[in-house]
Amino acid sequence: MPRIDIHGVGLEVERIPGPTDRAPLVFLHEGLGSVSLWRQRGRSWPADLCAATGRSGWVYSRRGYGQSDPVADGRGPGRMDGFWHIGRHEPDYMHREALDVLPALLDALGVQRPVLIGHSDGATIALIHAARHAVTATVVMAPHVFVEDIAIQAISTARDAYDSTLRDRLARHHADVDNAFWQWNDVWLSDAFRRFDIRDECAGIATPLMLVQGRQDEYGTLEQLRAIERAVPHAMTLEIDHCGHSPHRDHPEALTRAVAAFLAPFP
Repeated sequence: MPRIDIHGVGLEVERIPGPTDRAPLVFLHEGLGSVSLWRQRGRSWPADLCAATGRSGWVYSRRGYGQSDPVADGRGPGRMDGFWHIGRHEPDYMHREALDVLPALLDALGVQRPVLIGHSDGATIALIHAARHAVTATVVMAPHVFVEDIAIQAISTARDAYDSTLRDRLARHHADVDNAFWQWNDVWLSDAFRRFDIRDECAGIATPLMLVQGRQDEYGTLEQLRAIERAVPHAMTLEIDHCGHSPHRDHPEALTRAVAAFLAPFP
């Protein structure tokens, strides 16, 4: 698996071949995701979407996830060090990914004006990036623009299940599974993170935007989409019934068709 050094941290990257005359798709994974976790049930949804849209693609694992280099663990003394941003009052790891790591990665890959495809935390990162940087279009699945009780409850449940069942399942996808899990779980369950809110920032998104969420999402309500719609009136919204937090796993074919249709007019 190719790796690219970004700010001294090696990131796992995977290229999906395809035509080079249109903006490539760049996939941003969920909070506990990785390159390998995009592949489920014997298929790669990113590869399917690239084929359906006639575009190439890039998939990568964020710092500390998949086979990318671990970063400072989220636990222990000073565990929030490295997650703070001057002038803000909550952990800002998604801002750092969106405004520091992702631009450097795109530059290293030679990608300009990508189509961002983000899921969950990756969707939030995509929104933050699209509000400040040039993109062709953005598709976000199950984004978090503010913190809801339903998300805290689901993440608390994941913490309770980590040692008994979840750790073994995740260990197949992360070189340092404890680092991957706790840097996500500790931040989300911290008191400081309850103030995380990017609703006002979303108003900076001027390029095409598609919002996707399952109506049975266990990590967020549809108010997440409503909040983005108020900030970005031109956004297109797709709500999927009988669908949880991962539309690309629950309804991959229908989602592929919808996203391909949305992206068809764009270069």
